[in-house]
Amino acid sequence: MTQGDHLTRRPYVALPSPESVPTVDPRLASALGRPQHGDSAARRVGQSLRGLAASAAKEVVDRSRHGNEVQLRVPTGRVIAVTSIRGGVGKSTVAALLGRTFTQHRPDPVLTLEADAALGTLAVRMGAPSVRWSCPELARILKPSMDLNDITGYLVPVTDGGWLLPASQGRVGPPLDVPTYRTVSLALRRHFAVTVVDCETLPGEVARTAMDTAHARVIVAPRTAEGVNGTRVVLDWLSRLPHRAIDSTVVVLTSNSPDMTLDLKTAVAHLREPGVTVLPLPYDRHLAQGGPIHTTVLARATHDATVTLAGEVLRRAVGMR
Repeated sequence: MTQGDHLTRRPYVALPSPESVPTVDPRLASALGRPQHGDSAARRVGQSLRGLAASAAKEVVDRSRHGNEVQLRVPTGRVIAVTSIRGGVGKSTVAALLGRTFTQHRPDPVLTLEADAALGTLAVRMGAPSVRWSCPELARILKPSMDLNDITGYLVPVTDGGWLLPASQGRVGPPLDVPTYRTVSLALRRHFAVTVVDCETLPGEVARTAMDTAHARVIVAPRTAEGVNGTRVVLDWLSRLPHRAIDSTVVVLTSNSPDMTLDLKTAVAHLREPGVTVLPLPYDRHLAQGGPIHTTVLARATHDATVTLAGEVLRRAVGMR
């Protein structure tokens, strides 16, 4: 079945334009306050002093290498699926960080697509003030003849560049179904060099479909005993899939507190056993605020870890089918 055949199975239905809905209730918007820098003032001063030393040269080389990987040329649109075994571990945060990073480092169009309709937070994290069209509505009007200009008219432009398509308008409703996800993802990937998909948590059907069909996968695991243990179960499942999905999978180990007690070296070693790359994402005061992500105030370690992650997953995505 070709992509066009798949799309034309759904009859065209003229729909009125949905109303614009704020991503954050106006009564709460003022409570967000000013964005806090990911690093404390004392740490920023220390980093500035260390930056004057000759030892900083290696860090510069590493950043340059990972930045080049983020800019890898892609033969066709690459899809990167982000998921986790439960909510509240930073899945949407990682998806938003990846979407922003690809947008900042690439000249071609980048899409961040939300495939989690259960009151997902991606639109908030991407800094979208409001949303209008969502995946189910767009799936009903997509046609093979649409070009990029047609498509972007239904998407949310992100302030720093790139595009966003939410899964819902922030209301409680039915979950996104697999046919809708397939319709939207197949139609849009040909217009965007990179599509980052913020999936529902596993073992949801859409998450399993996205993980199975993506060019690369990111599993977000909290730095806790149950989080690492459950994520290892998922990795063992991926290693048994026929097309070796494990080879294009990266695990991000998140910390929701500066005082995590689980030994980092032990957690990383346990998750690496199936043959995946594990990248820790350190605690960041700015990300902990839970509001829109401003990349200019991320902690230096967070910025570097995100660029490294983007380079790792894109390198795997380009190497897959």
